[in-house]
Amino acid sequence: MNLIADSGSTKTAWCLSCGNQIIKQFETAGINPFFQTEEEITTQLKEALLPQIVGNDVENVYFYGAGCADPVKNNALGAVLMSVIGAKTAFVASDMLGAARGLLGGERGIACILGTGANSGVYDGEALVKGVYAGGYILGDEGSGGVLGKLLISDWVKKQMPQDIYDALTEEYGLTYLGIVDRVYKQPFPNRWLAQFTKFMSARRENEYIHNLLVGAFKAFFERNIKQYEEWKELEVGFIGSIAFYFNAELREAAEMCGIKLGKVMQNPIDGLVEYHK
Repeated sequence: MNLIADSGSTKTAWCLSCGNQIIKQFETAGINPFFQTEEEITTQLKEALLPQIVGNDVENVYFYGAGCADPVKNNALGAVLMSVIGAKTAFVASDMLGAARGLLGGERGIACILGTGANSGVYDGEALVKGVYAGGYILGDEGSGGVLGKLLISDWVKKQMPQDIYDALTEEYGLTYLGIVDRVYKQPFPNRWLAQFTKFMSARRENEYIHNLLVGAFKAFFERNIKQYEEWKELEVGFIGSIAFYFNAELREAAEMCGIKLGKVMQNPIDGLVEYHK
């Protein structure tokens, strides 16, 4: 039996599978070896994961996660997973590779993550062979939830939006200039705070201003990331993540405007990873 994980810093999606049959799916808090110690991860696994898989004989663990770019940390996390779960093997790799395998299986293509943050990579059917630095929500992450929120709140600050949108945003979130400055520059995880405003945008996606903001941000993602790959004209571009999934229509509009061959758009890669590791 396999245990497959797609993990971010906020949450981890787990799936127990046998062959291509899904036995059980569930979520726990995120696991990130870049920010957490081995002791903290061990405690978290024992408290949150073990009760979910009790009675199941897990032989192999495939863990794809944020913060899993360092081979040393990946090996340490793999050892923790095998120790806690009692598995024979544990494979740990980046969430970007998980997205690629979940989207593309054994086929070539360009895989992207578009959630709170954004990332992309060229995949050869087994491994990622090219990438563009994401840059984070300040220097990059075009089209991500964090950047969509940043664009919206920046327009609020400068009053570069229609009055009805300005008023609705102010009332719904109780916005003040000093409150925004404090939340963005002094409090932790400003990108997550900014990303919350995508719900506001989703509810008003037919508004011309909101529509143009969304399509423009996705065009920037394609222009500043995907078009840096020499292969972009020949390869399909697939997406994993809540922003890509819920703003599928606007993403496809931007892709068509940029001449991008848009492939699968999925909320998470679990189903594809089950098939890949069957």
